[in-house]
Amino acid sequence: MAKREAIFPADRHALYKTHGYSAAIRSGDLLFVSGQVGSLADGTPEPDFGRQVQRAFENLASTLKAAGCDFGDIIDVTTFHTDPEKQFETIMAVKSQNFVQQPDPNWTAIGVNWLAGFDFEIKVIARIPAN
Repeated sequence: MAKREAIFPADRHALYKTHGYSAAIRSGDLLFVSGQVGSLADGTPEPDFGRQVQRAFENLASTLKAAGCDFGDIIDVTTFHTDPEKQFETIMAVKSQNFVQQPDPNWTAIGVNWLAGFDFEIKVIARIPAN
C-alpha cells in the first residue's frame, strides 16, 4: 500500500497552518490537491475577484510544481463558486490560459454560498509523471 506524503509549495500561504491541512497529498503516482483559493501570503482573500481567481491558479501551479507536475498532468477538476452566473466568464478566461493541453480534464463546477471569505476555490487530482 502506498504511503501518503504531504506536499507543500515553496511559497505556501498561512491558511495551511491556520486550518491544519496539507496543500496536497501524494499517494503512489496520484496527487490529491486541496482546494486552492486566491489568498494573499497572510491567508486573507485577494479582494479583486479576477485577481483572486488568478491567484488561486497561481497557488495551484505552485503546489503542482512542488510535486513535479503541471496543468497537463491534471485528470480531474472541481471548482466552487459563490455566484456562478456572474463569475463564469472571468473564471473561464483564467482557466483557458492555464489549461492549454488537450484533452481537457474532467471538470465539475459547484455553486456554494460560503467559502470562508473567498469567492472561488479549485481542487484537482493529477497523475505524477514518472521520472
